[in-house]
Amino acid sequence: MKLTDEQIHSFHTNGFLVLRQFAKPSRCDAIYQKAYEHLNQAIEPIESEEEYLRKDANTSTVRRLRQVYDREPIFREWMQEPNMRPILEQLLGEPPILLLAHHNSIMTKLPQKSSITSWHQDIRYWHYSNDKLISVWLSLGDEFLENGLLEFIPGSHKMHFEREQYDSHLSFRDDIEENQALLATRTHCTLHKGDVVLFHAKTLHYAHHNSTDKPKISFVYTTRAQSNVPIKGTISDFKEVIL
Repeated sequence: MKLTDEQIHSFHTNGFLVLRQFAKPSRCDAIYQKAYEHLNQAIEPIESEEEYLRKDANTSTVRRLRQVYDREPIFREWMQEPNMRPILEQLLGEPPILLLAHHNSIMTKLPQKSSITSWHQDIRYWHYSNDKLISVWLSLGDEFLENGLLEFIPGSHKMHFEREQYDSHLSFRDDIEENQALLATRTHCTLHKGDVVLFHAKTLHYAHHNSTDKPKISFVYTTRAQSNVPIKGTISDFKEVIL
């Protein structure tokens, strides 16, 4: 599968692109079942809501499963899906490399327990020679605003921001006028099982908490352009997979 010129232009203009019904429902169901097993048993390594919010708590609510490439064959198979490679190569302009240091995760928003995901750029904690990084987000079920759908700021991957526009955790502040004007341009696309969202590592994005009675579970991994090497000695300097 390859993208059209219109799709390529849309990604480079907006910083994200939705591919409808990319993965078969049966594959999504199989991934969901395995992911739910690991979530239900809280199999390490995980990130909890308490870790994300940087607060202590007597209980732990799983926010995401980390290092999923090494957990189950079905996860590895999706991350190495052959039909995704030419798409990523079109957008990156060179062969893609699968990162295992960042994302490589099953993301969840559990009913009534999840927090918001503040406005941020994924690249905030990553360390590479440039910003040619694209994430692949697979929806394993319906995703809409009420259960924590991603929202994006179109074109934000091309913008320069000052340090003062971020808080101490490098989240994009929503309490200053300059940022509020930009955040007013937020947009979203409701997702269904099998839909994929590709988004640039510098695209600002956000998600509400899950106010429904059902968990929302998604799968996300990130790739880099072959020439975009990780900086030695940083958290990004980790094992990778050539696709």
